[in-house]
Amino acid sequence: MPAMHYTIQWPDASQSVAYSPSLVIEDFFTPGADYPLDDFLRRVREATAVANQRVQAKFGFVCSRAGDQLADTEARAAGFAGQPGASVRILGFAPVLS
Repeated sequence: MPAMHYTIQWPDASQSVAYSPSLVIEDFFTPGADYPLDDFLRRVREATAVANQRVQAKFGFVCSRAGDQLADTEARAAGFAGQPGASVRILGFAPVLS
């Protein structure tokens, strides 16, 4: 199953690279687009759930790395939760090379 990295630019302009076990992440985000923090979190949770369903269907278990990534993303986003107008930009996607 092809996996994907995607680069997030946070409201403070810092960047992080996140992991998705499926290309489905591209169905939820557009490179260069900004997403209000709440919308970003909703989308990343939904994308992770869909990706984990795909992994479970293929391998019989969910991807623990995806769960860890979601927890990390939610923790990072929590630091911006009280910031008015906080938004996240998706900078791009890159396939995970084996």
